[in-house]
Amino acid sequence: MFTELNSILNTSPESFSGGDFILVSDRQSDASFLIHHFLSFYLRAQCKVCFLSLAQSFNHYSSVSQRLGVNLTQAKDKGQLIFLEGLKESLSVLIPQAADTGSQAMSFLRNPAPGLQSLYEFVRDSVTASSSSVEEGTEEWGPPVLLVDDLSVLLSLGVNAGAVLDFTHYCRAAVCSQLQGNMVMLVRCDGGEEEYDGDVEGPEWLLRCLTHQCSLTLHVHGLPTGYCRDIHGQVEVCWRRRRGDGQHTQKKLFQYKVHDKGASFFARGTSSAVL
Repeated sequence: MFTELNSILNTSPESFSGGDFILVSDRQSDASFLIHHFLSFYLRAQCKVCFLSLAQSFNHYSSVSQRLGVNLTQAKDKGQLIFLEGLKESLSVLIPQAADTGSQAMSFLRNPAPGLQSLYEFVRDSVTASSSSVEEGTEEWGPPVLLVDDLSVLLSLGVNAGAVLDFTHYCRAAVCSQLQGNMVMLVRCDGGEEEYDGDVEGPEWLLRCLTHQCSLTLHVHGLPTGYCRDIHGQVEVCWRRRRGDGQHTQKKLFQYKVHDKGASFFARGTSSAVL
């Protein structure tokens, strides 16, 4: 968990707003450090977290979280963390085993007709379980949180961008609106904006559509001056709030450097490394 980022976003594990959809994106850079931040943040906040890990293994996230002071294995054992390891689940769908005990969340790989209904049902069942009556001897968690790393993988697996957009809409309705929990999703745009025509439903199209739905965006990209050893890139933070006379936005740009156990953020132009 990055305390400097919490200060920028005016939030903390002890006091944070509910019903928010946070969209993380990157272009020719790597925003995964923000996913690690939000994972540790919400676990420290005692929220029930459903994590759809479509890009990396559990061991990867566990190793990074350990350096941030959070034990994912312990969180899983306590029932606070519901972790879907997409890589492993995909393999079990494509190469079924005789004693298959995995979930059906990735069944769309074998039968694409229903879209992402099975994945949504996995999310819905995971988050609603936290709001049901608490069994004797179990802990009661805070509002549910859905983390997805990353939505772009679904496009790579052949899922239509419209179906991905429908999936996010239903998840937002269940998590943010119904249960007043939060949702954090990563969209990765590896190519330049000119790579996708305006009519092509690729990552850029998906990102533009989701931007209109979220309350906070964090877009990570490289420095315009190129590589710098002391500064790893820039983060554009944009708040979107609806008011009586329409939607208001506020943007701020920060430069950042990721450390082994944290990250530093600088208002643009305040770092001695990059002006």
